[in-house]
Amino acid sequence: MERLSGSSAVPAHLRGGIVALGNFDGFHLGHQAVVGRAIERARAEGRPAIVATFDPHPIRYFTPDAAPFRLTTLDQRQELFAAAGADAMLVFDFDAALASLTAQEYAEQRLVGRIGAGGVVTGEDFTFGKGRSGDTMVLAALGDLLGFSTDIVAPVTLDGATISSSRIRSALHGGDPRGAARLLTRPFAIRGVVQPGAKLGRAIGFPTANIALGNYLRPAYGIYAVRGRLGDGRVLDGAANLGIRPSFDPPIELLEPYFFDFSGDLYGQEVEVDLVDFIRPEAKFDDLDSLKAQIAADCDAARMMLSRD
Repeated sequence: MERLSGSSAVPAHLRGGIVALGNFDGFHLGHQAVVGRAIERARAEGRPAIVATFDPHPIRYFTPDAAPFRLTTLDQRQELFAAAGADAMLVFDFDAALASLTAQEYAEQRLVGRIGAGGVVTGEDFTFGKGRSGDTMVLAALGDLLGFSTDIVAPVTLDGATISSSRIRSALHGGDPRGAARLLTRPFAIRGVVQPGAKLGRAIGFPTANIALGNYLRPAYGIYAVRGRLGDGRVLDGAANLGIRPSFDPPIELLEPYFFDFSGDLYGQEVEVDLVDFIRPEAKFDDLDSLKAQIAADCDAARMMLSRD
């Protein structure tokens, strides 16, 4: 799969493609329906399939001080799009120049001029152009004018409600990673490079890998049953603290997985950690013996939870 910049024209072999257009953060069931339709049409028409996304997210551009809310990094999205069968991911840099374009200018300059889109597929709630002046009806009219087809995909529902990134964020904020996974079709995963730490976990017999949360959404602070994926392909079960470690000073916001039956040095390695199940909220302990006993109980709970998968 190729990664393309929306700041320049796409290569000749990808022009005329069917473009799935949206943000697709999380790539949940609803997003999968849009991208799946684009890929299906591309294959039927003998065209390339391109997934166009935005970075930064428009919310981050218009509200730079917004709390972290990302469900996936660009690298994660690229891998998910590739697994779905797309030929390329095109990343529009959401900047002042893009934000100032009218709906027609966006269609003319970006969809036709830079991509040469043969068709555009998006969801019913998609808006574009300065002041969100363009909707799917405007997109269809511009397609007729400029020579690209449009295909609008209806919302996907589960349990009687529309699947959305905000619904997934609410589940994670509420300490329900399994509920979020049903909407995502996989566990919510945080990927990062393991950093050196104070080795507090090692001192009490539970060495952890310290991973910064970066721009990811902050799920409920607490202890989770997790599954780690290393760069060499190994998959490790474990338990993790996500939060500020209230038993230690100073408070530092981290994801700290302890992987069962693992010994080795993970410093500097990129690790992806799936949040599989929520065990309990964070708590402060008055002494190390109480903390060690609770961690051992948390590990037992995590093993039991992970054995159900």
